[in-house]
Amino acid sequence: MRKVPLTVAVKDYDRTKAIFSGLAPIEGCDVVPLAVDAEECFHRAIKFQEFDVSELSLSSYMVTVSRGENAYIGIPAFVSRVFRHSGIYIRTDRGINKPEDLRGRTVGVPEYQITANVWIRGMLKDDFGIKPDEIHWRRGGIEQPGRDERSPIKLPPGIDLQQVPDDKTLSGMLENGEIDAMMTARTPSCFDQGVPNVGRLYPDFKTVEQDYFRRTGFFPIMHLIGIRKILVEQYPWLPVSVYKAFLAAKNIAIRELNDIGQLMATLPWAIDHYNETRRVMGEDFWPYGLKENLKTLEAFARYHHEQGLSVRKVAPEELFAPSTLDLSKI
Repeated sequence: MRKVPLTVAVKDYDRTKAIFSGLAPIEGCDVVPLAVDAEECFHRAIKFQEFDVSELSLSSYMVTVSRGENAYIGIPAFVSRVFRHSGIYIRTDRGINKPEDLRGRTVGVPEYQITANVWIRGMLKDDFGIKPDEIHWRRGGIEQPGRDERSPIKLPPGIDLQQVPDDKTLSGMLENGEIDAMMTARTPSCFDQGVPNVGRLYPDFKTVEQDYFRRTGFFPIMHLIGIRKILVEQYPWLPVSVYKAFLAAKNIAIRELNDIGQLMATLPWAIDHYNETRRVMGEDFWPYGLKENLKTLEAFARYHHEQGLSVRKVAPEELFAPSTLDLSKI
């Protein structure tokens, strides 16, 4: 049987490298792997459907699913997960010492809909009772001016979201004191450069995030893998083949973390960090599959709908090709 040509666009994480090397082949496919930065993947996939298989933002994908406009169908391979307490940056001269101090403040976001900020707003509401309409939101590029939402959104009444001036960046505005805080997946340059009066809300974010995991069981999902729906209709076996390959690639990466004979990561004490992670989060600390992530996905779907991003509450199983829902233990 002739193999199906398949373009696969994903960032070259350790957990996807075996897709690029061929150690984790996609059965029945002739793969053309493309190492593309995540934000570029999202833009090109959502706007133009350029890739057969693509890394997708969980939030932007859920927006399209809720509207019945998704050109991709997901598989439960979560190639990016990050705790986000570390992503809240503040002016340290504004009396912001705890999350509750964010009420009434002006906070910059690169996009209102990005997955990281959905998780942060959800955490602020669940843990501290802070609602999105209690903050003044300002949207713009972190380091380059002019960023807007990648998918159009219509927010509930009472949400104060305004675009920053076209010549301004959020990092510059935080540095100059034009905003009080910033929520972002990427570290702003003003923080990296040690600008006075710029810091994190949670300087000891690792301790806070480990406590969050112990309390909630959530390891926040950022990105998943999607396949163009038109291809799945043509090749119904494709989702399982793609899922199995990404699962195998992730398992290869996890095994390599435990290789003390030759360090695969360029960190002298990587094995100690690996063992600490297992103690805190368990052996399967980066699970794929719907069942293993159901509570996390249910929480995200609730946050997404409460924040007005999805037009209806999406059930987690709607996000994925049905054939992939019970394959996590392959």
